[in-house]
Amino acid sequence: MDPPVDLKVVKQDILTGIVECEKRCLMQCTKWLAELNHGLSETSVELRGNTAFENVHSGIDESEYDSYMLAKSYFLVREYDRSAFFTRNCLSPVPKFLHLYATYMSKEKKRLDNMTDSSVVSSVSHAKDFSELLSILRTEHSQQSLDGYCLYLYGVILKKLDLTDIAIRVFVEAINAEPTLWSAWLELAPLVNDKRMLETLKLPNHWMKSIFEGYTYIELFQNDEGIRIFENLQKNGFGKCIFIPTLLAIAYSNKRDVDRSIDIFQHLQSVDPYRLDNLDSYSNLLFVKDMKTEMSHLAHKVVEINKYSPETCCVVGNYYSIRSDHYKAVMYFQRALKLNPRYLSAWTLMGHEFMEMKNTNAAIQSYRQAVEVNKRDFRAWYGLGQAYEILKMTFYSLYYYKAAQQLRPYDSRMLVALGETYEKLNKVADALKCYQKAYSVGDIEGVALYSMAKLYEKQGETEKAIPAFLKFCSDEKLIADKASLCHAYMTLGNYYEKIEDLDKASYFAYKCLDYEEMKREAESLLKSIANKRALKATTSAAATATSSGARKSTEDEKPPEGDPADTYGEDMEMDETNLSKRIEVVMGEEEEEEDAGNSELAESSGMPEFHMEDTYDVNE
Repeated sequence: MDPPVDLKVVKQDILTGIVECEKRCLMQCTKWLAELNHGLSETSVELRGNTAFENVHSGIDESEYDSYMLAKSYFLVREYDRSAFFTRNCLSPVPKFLHLYATYMSKEKKRLDNMTDSSVVSSVSHAKDFSELLSILRTEHSQQSLDGYCLYLYGVILKKLDLTDIAIRVFVEAINAEPTLWSAWLELAPLVNDKRMLETLKLPNHWMKSIFEGYTYIELFQNDEGIRIFENLQKNGFGKCIFIPTLLAIAYSNKRDVDRSIDIFQHLQSVDPYRLDNLDSYSNLLFVKDMKTEMSHLAHKVVEINKYSPETCCVVGNYYSIRSDHYKAVMYFQRALKLNPRYLSAWTLMGHEFMEMKNTNAAIQSYRQAVEVNKRDFRAWYGLGQAYEILKMTFYSLYYYKAAQQLRPYDSRMLVALGETYEKLNKVADALKCYQKAYSVGDIEGVALYSMAKLYEKQGETEKAIPAFLKFCSDEKLIADKASLCHAYMTLGNYYEKIEDLDKASYFAYKCLDYEEMKREAESLLKSIANKRALKATTSAAATATSSGARKSTEDEKPPEGDPADTYGEDMEMDETNLSKRIEVVMGEEEEEEDAGNSELAESSGMPEFHMEDTYDVNE
């Protein structure tokens, strides 16, 4: 939020929103606004005579008040048909909305109760269930007689029937009419496809817009933008609103800053220990970090709070998953879905469990339902890609990996999976592009360089493969797959041995001795290196002897000048094998001078000796 806001105005808007939502039984929105209000507890407003409380009975005709109060009481105990019946003839705004809302909830509850297959969440086939209600709302919308709350309900039904474009327009109308109706903002967010679409929406210039934009950016995985907005909100007085740090924790989780995200969730647990919202995200982070003790404590805690909430079932499912009890994990995720068939985390996590159980068909079904709930769930798209990869249906796999990569364009895991699929389809250029981009955006799993080098090697382009292998091996401590590291060392050793760079070849060959599967090959390479060094030494010695003989025959044509020892010492490349030949050429020298000359010549020889460390003991 760039411009500062008057927190007193914000709090007054919140109080008004709480009263209006509570009158209409929009309990989730009421709860969210109440949490936001509590976070602004240091900002005081005059409650006595406050206009928000003067409006407690506004929008309800006096003649309809008794029917409204009865209908409201029925609604709160989930007797939706009775609630709708007693408000069927009401015309004032609040009872009229309650009648429409109770009708909708009754239809939705019956639809869910009558579902023969609990693994299907699509509501398109149930259009007839909402046809009458849709007809009423469409007619009144055309007459412009719907208030912001009825527009929100109209948008919800349109969204359920996949009439997305109309739903977006209706939600924008509802938000402009009632900016504090968070439920409408929340329904609109999943329909926003990208940043450009978000910027083109005609939203009111209201403080709620900043919260919505931050939330939507995180939904779009543009986490830096979302973090910037929410950190700005914290500086502007929203620091104690629990919703803000929760979204920050999710954003850091998306950026794979897991430790920071866990710290925020642990702080929230201390501030609000009985809060269940978003604890499924927290348990996912504990699972990633393999924090079994913390996961156990969290599972026991949520069961004590409310064992029949979807969040609790999801946390317990993760607890069994981290213990590798996949059957029980699936059972708890199914319980979560019975409580809320549109609970996204449960669908995706259940798909993961089925994959662990090698039940690929069930995993595909779960992932498909997750995509049905939220088309931006990249984990479900990626899971579908993996499932079809197991089934060797490569073109299907490519389609789903592409969808996942479009949602997470800077996630190297998606790029590597896409590259491997292209490789299977013999699209080498596309595969190499994927591996190169995966490395450039920050290779999470550290396999992009290795895959790229292997592909170059497979294509016979060794000169391109070697730099990639060298980069891959540059920090061996970070490489989890030791088999890949060993293969890279062996390839480098063979390459340098081939181009006669024996020192580097020896270095990489010795590295391979640490790995049992490559030990024999490494020993063979080291023997080859040792033989080449010996051959090189012999060849060098022979060449030196030949050149020395030729030089001496030239020197014999004229008498030596000065001390003969000085002449012998000029040849610094001579080794001990050629020393006797040089001694035989010199005539008339005394034995002492010969010994001295030989000694000096041996000491001054520049030929490196064949050291024992170039060979090795296999039993070491």
